[in-house]
Amino acid sequence: MTPLISEVLTKVSKAKTKEQKIIILRENNTDQLRMVLKASFDPRIEWELPEGDVPYVKNEAPEGTEHTTLHQESRLLFHFIKGGNPGLSPLRRENMFIQMLEGLSEGEAELVCAAKDKALHRRYKGLS
Repeated sequence: MTPLISEVLTKVSKAKTKEQKIIILRENNTDQLRMVLKASFDPRIEWELPEGDVPYVKNEAPEGTEHTTLHQESRLLFHFIKGGNPGLSPLRRENMFIQMLEGLSEGEAELVCAAKDKALHRRYKGLS
């Protein structure tokens, strides 16, 4: 079973050395993980969402049950990136983002919010 992206990044932040971090990232190298990392670290990528806290209801179900995963939902991230879907109204874009967050586990929803604010490195220490 593929681990959640939030689980992979938690392992990376807990790894002691840079070499261990690289090994974990290589073992879990997926297009979805790369997409999330790029959306957070690439300065050319701009999110078309307001910065700061997102008003969504956190999914209380235990991880692995009753919700979608970022591996599944990552295909929708283009809607929230500047130039990804210019015909989408800001209100519709924000509602879609909230719905996506509410379907994800709490850890993955927080990961997406940190990526949106270009703050993934603050949430997961040692990630750069």
